[in-house]
Amino acid sequence: MASVLSRGRVRCPWHGACFNISTGDLEDFPGLDSLHKFQVKIEKEKVYVRASKQALQLQRRTKVMAKCISPSAGHSSSTNVLIVGAGAAGLVCAETLRQEGFSDRIVLCTLDRHLPYDRPKLSKSLDAQPEQLALRPKEFFRAYGIEVLTEAQVVTVDVRNKKVVFKDGFKLEYSKLLLAPGSSPKTLSCKGKEVENVFTIRTPEDANRVVRLARGRNAVVVGAGFLGMEVAAYLTEKAHSVSVVELEETPFRRFLGERVGRALMKMFENNRVKFYMQTEVSELRAQEGKLKEVVLKSSKVVRADVCVVGIGAVPATGFLRQSSINLDSRGFIPVNKMMQTNVPGVFAAGDAVTFPLAWRNNRKVNIPHWQMAHAQGRVAAQNMLAQEAEISTVPYLWTAMFGKSLRYAGYGEGFDDVIIQGDLEELKFVAFYTKGDEVIAVASMNYDPIVSKVAEVLASGRAIRKREVELFVLHSKTGDMSWLTGKGS
Repeated sequence: MASVLSRGRVRCPWHGACFNISTGDLEDFPGLDSLHKFQVKIEKEKVYVRASKQALQLQRRTKVMAKCISPSAGHSSSTNVLIVGAGAAGLVCAETLRQEGFSDRIVLCTLDRHLPYDRPKLSKSLDAQPEQLALRPKEFFRAYGIEVLTEAQVVTVDVRNKKVVFKDGFKLEYSKLLLAPGSSPKTLSCKGKEVENVFTIRTPEDANRVVRLARGRNAVVVGAGFLGMEVAAYLTEKAHSVSVVELEETPFRRFLGERVGRALMKMFENNRVKFYMQTEVSELRAQEGKLKEVVLKSSKVVRADVCVVGIGAVPATGFLRQSSINLDSRGFIPVNKMMQTNVPGVFAAGDAVTFPLAWRNNRKVNIPHWQMAHAQGRVAAQNMLAQEAEISTVPYLWTAMFGKSLRYAGYGEGFDDVIIQGDLEELKFVAFYTKGDEVIAVASMNYDPIVSKVAEVLASGRAIRKREVELFVLHSKTGDMSWLTGKGS
């Protein structure tokens, strides 16, 4: 599969990560590690590559990092950097500080009982064990002096005295603070909501229990967004039946539009998934305390032994309400391009922030993507070190269902038209989302590397006009993409 080469870097066609072609360094996310670089010599028509066996086997390279030389590490009640939340934003912030030579104390605290792990994988692979999901092994944190406090809940942040208080009463002073608390899943508020075997997928334990309960039984998924649909796809081979309940007419409608949503829905129906659309749950019925039926507002009754709720999330920022850190009306933390909050020395990143999106006229947006959390964590760390970095990454996400991958780049909120090239029925297509005369997002299946190409064009600052896309769709029988990079006509 061809990667996309542009402006001295190469972009992965699958996940959108970018690497410098001179150094191999990771320049845009997702991912934590860089690539090895090798000496290349071209003689006549032969290419000679000089490489160590070890580098070829490892395939990845962890950047050189500083170690912690703080004498107080591990036992004092003050730290130089405190990071609240150990998802992608928190971990990348800690790693970036060490990569930039910072050798003072870093404390990372998390509500989870595990070291940082790949949470988006939970809904794609519900059987995965914590050690398979871990982003870094335990030895890594020890080697680089990144202290992780697990099952540690912050209840108050006192910005005047630069101090946080934990639920168990422990107090920790900080010099710089990163808030990356992520979000909390919304739950059902209907009758019977306390019934057993109803889950939100938040931890490996949740995911593992869902699979165990669903095996050979009836599973109901509430919500046809990314999490719900990934869970439904995964359970089709395990459960006796899988049903999806959704308020909209089609899955992914707000995100991918009616036509793409319908094509994906058909793929699910072909894999035995039953849909109950334009309705919601009115009651969960139990037998001996355990879920037995899901009653819908349409008065349908669906048999269910396990139910997964994927109806969105809210920012986990309740602990900041009493602080002087600004929250917007929905509970998000507004930050500037440098990931700074309204309080000096306090930064925020990840799913709980709104930030100015550079290539959409600095519109304040919330983008709860894995890749975006990585990028924001890095920018926050750079600005803790006064490097004056700004967030400028183009949003990029992907999902996999029934062995097929969907990729997406841009920010499509408010799109007013969708232009499709290819065959939706065959699930081999690219969809351009436009607003006015500009392309604001792109999605594709079996059409790589188009999404990475569009991401590179948007990252370069060039706008893609609706007219260009219409001409491409009108004239292109070959799927030629040269117009995107300015080559060809």
